[in-house]
Amino acid sequence: MNLPSQVTVVEVGPRDGLQNESMPIATETKLAFIAKLIDAGLTHIEATSFVNPKAIPQLADAADLASQLPQLPDVTFSALVPNERGLNRALENGIKRVAFFTAASDTFTKNNINMSVEESIAAFTPLIKRAMSAGATARGYVSTSFVCPFEGPIRQQRVREVSQQLLDIGVDEVAISDTIGAAVPTDVMRTVGHLLDTIPIEKIALHFHDTYGCALANVYAGLQLGVTTYDASAGGLGGCPYAPGASGNVATEDLVYMLDQMDIQTGVNLSRVIDAADVIANVLKKPLHSSQWLRLRNQCQT
Repeated sequence: MNLPSQVTVVEVGPRDGLQNESMPIATETKLAFIAKLIDAGLTHIEATSFVNPKAIPQLADAADLASQLPQLPDVTFSALVPNERGLNRALENGIKRVAFFTAASDTFTKNNINMSVEESIAAFTPLIKRAMSAGATARGYVSTSFVCPFEGPIRQQRVREVSQQLLDIGVDEVAISDTIGAAVPTDVMRTVGHLLDTIPIEKIALHFHDTYGCALANVYAGLQLGVTTYDASAGGLGGCPYAPGASGNVATEDLVYMLDQMDIQTGVNLSRVIDAADVIANVLKKPLHSSQWLRLRNQCQT
């Protein structure tokens, strides 16, 4: 089987991982978390979201955090932006890569951002152009690419249409997202395989939640198709406030362990990712949703 020899891991823990945590986490702790992630070798880190603080209080410190991120030539920090105000704040605070989110489900976008999919793409078009003119790059999330908590299974053609629209307006990558973690490998093969009929593979990233324990199996399906960019969250942190029942993202350390054992290079140090997850676990004072974190910490206690 001709699997990729190298994979890029996009660490989304500081944003997607923390957004669903109700316990306030200090900016200093988040910066320490990010520093540990960098120390582990992660070079693509989604640091925060410039969303309305009333919507996601955990990320109310976005500007403060972004302004304190280290300036490193080999590390790219990104931030999610929902609107023009969010984009302005991101650019003002030094963010050079911005992410925009829509979905393959109108019901989900209505619940999330109070727009239809088409309305969201129309709203993001001038923002993406402005971001690019300011020297930033742009990524697009396609949420509910496999299953929607409101509409059920999603048509593959719909995912391709939305993905192509995002690429046409200037994003350089679409993150095909299993928002509620309900996909299985055959879903990945069908949907991503359908995208690859018209969309270059280097434009596709995969974003899996692990609600039903299938995230790593879904990654393997993506690897079989040749996809080389995967989102993950240290400690398996995560969840979506607008996706009922969604659990955390695939754990970065579990993903790295699997890829290491398959001789697929990531440039990420497994034990140091677990150290990064500890920063948040010590604040939350609860076990994390990560097999590797639990394995190592259980060993330490016996």
